[in-house]
Amino acid sequence: MNNNLPVAIIGGGPVGLAAAAHLVQQNESFILFELGNKVGTNFLDYHHVRLFSPWKYNIDKAAKDLLLKNKLPLPSENELPLGGEIVSQYLEPLSNLPEFKPHIHLNSKVISIGRKGLDKMKSFGRDEIPFVIHVQKDNEFKMYEAKAVIDATGTWQNPNPIGSGGIHANGEQKVQNQIYYGIPDVLGKDRKRYEGKTTLVVGGGHSAINALLELADLQKQNENTKLVWALRKKTVSEAYGGKENDALPARGELGTKIHELVQNGKVIVHTPMFIHSVQKDANHKLSVLGVKNDLNHTINEIDEIISNTGSRPNFNMLREIRHVSDPSIESVPELAELIDPNIHSCGTVRPHGEKELRQPEEHFYIIGAKSYGRAPTFLLATGYEQARSVVAYITGNFESAKQVQLELPETGVCSISNVVKQESAVGCCG
Repeated sequence: MNNNLPVAIIGGGPVGLAAAAHLVQQNESFILFELGNKVGTNFLDYHHVRLFSPWKYNIDKAAKDLLLKNKLPLPSENELPLGGEIVSQYLEPLSNLPEFKPHIHLNSKVISIGRKGLDKMKSFGRDEIPFVIHVQKDNEFKMYEAKAVIDATGTWQNPNPIGSGGIHANGEQKVQNQIYYGIPDVLGKDRKRYEGKTTLVVGGGHSAINALLELADLQKQNENTKLVWALRKKTVSEAYGGKENDALPARGELGTKIHELVQNGKVIVHTPMFIHSVQKDANHKLSVLGVKNDLNHTINEIDEIISNTGSRPNFNMLREIRHVSDPSIESVPELAELIDPNIHSCGTVRPHGEKELRQPEEHFYIIGAKSYGRAPTFLLATGYEQARSVVAYITGNFESAKQVQLELPETGVCSISNVVKQESAVGCCG
């Protein structure tokens, strides 16, 4: 293989740019492809949401060194950033550094990745042949060669449906103009959509709680705003998390606030609720049908639905790559047992790096949130350490790749089944 070829990074979010930063530090060339019109596009989808992890967990060490080297200011490490500030105060300044900017391709959709001249069935000499990345930018198609590929595309653009079986509920796709997948800007640009309406929030994680708390603020200003919450957990208390025992106070505060909201009757809770269909009447009101406590149950008179049921990886562009994923979680196989929510709720994860992330296709890696598949817990610090270890291995620093270290704050809660004891770890930072 031509060792003068660059390393290709797919995805211009925090973890993709962290990989680029470590490559720069190793004097290794790279090319980076980002689907959006700027880096960090996915973070801009929840620009208004304050993260519960402070800056010190959200800035990669190699990226920090490069920003300081170029005399650019860094935010206070103990402050909690908004999603939009991750882009404006960190990712954009980093991407505009002279070591980065010429190598970043925006508005670039990676269609497929493979080996030059070979389909995935051909084995002989495969590891010595360059990767070829097929990219669409506007209406133009280009091919780029690389000696290694790092997939850091995440899962944000592939939200799960509200249907409890992992597939769209019957009728869900017909009413998508009344469903928001993500965290809307309830108090900002999306205010008119929810003010004075009855909104059903589906999901039991931090994103759902964020949406409910913003709707509650809107409810204080307009009493006709009504909140309904459907989640699959056996009891609503399971969604509260560690509260005051959480090592990240802002994350614990989410649980405290939603507990208070439920206690005060400000939100109608349906749990455990498993949705199987959605219907719309002549007045554009939605009825959500499902099973609650093993009985058929219907939630009527809904104006809007906010879906916060998690997301899943998209493997379409990897059709000609020899990659594997866990059959249930769709994570990198070595991580599955550590993050399986069927075993424990807190996202337990020991330090891991290149060895655990290794794929059958040599010098191809999936890192970041996508490495966790459908698992609901991920912290940027985990992705940064993945990036460091993978880059170390690609650049020949094998001992450094093995020396994986990861320090994460505890959730303060970890429900465990089928195991005696598991270590505590962390949840998603957004």
